[in-house]
Amino acid sequence: MKIRPTLAAASALSVSALTAVTLLGAAPAYATEYSSALKIRGVQYDAPGPDDNRCSGGNTAQEYVTIKNYSASATINLKGYVVKDATGNTFTFTASHSLQPGDYVRLRGGHGTDSDAKNVVYRDNCNFLWNNSGDTIYLYKPSGSHADTHAYTKSANDRDGNGYIGFHS
Repeated sequence: MKIRPTLAAASALSVSALTAVTLLGAAPAYATEYSSALKIRGVQYDAPGPDDNRCSGGNTAQEYVTIKNYSASATINLKGYVVKDATGNTFTFTASHSLQPGDYVRLRGGHGTDSDAKNVVYRDNCNFLWNNSGDTIYLYKPSGSHADTHAYTKSANDRDGNGYIGFHS
């Protein structure tokens, strides 16, 4: 699935605004908005240091995606939600993890102890999930419908080069 800005959004921009975006080379991370309180907050797509996916001593746990509950009042249980990348690598939340309004969880690579108190869930897989050059992150509801989707490229979206890109404020 190729994600594009809508024609309505593009036509709402003035020619001078489009020119400014073109001249600055500031391509936004592509996003598709869905009616879901649960959204992808950001991704640490490039773990600090040289990539090392060994289960013991590697740094896959430093790669993560942050998922946040943007609801003002609803608690959301992550059980059944699915996170996927552009090539079809998939993680399904199989245990109950409740996110209170404004709360978040970091889905990390590698092995560790899941903790609601520490806002972390581990994929129990030592392979890196997010591509360093760019990728697409999909978040699906337990029903199978989309909750959120973001595409990024390192060159266009990681201005400070720290390997982290934020999506929703």
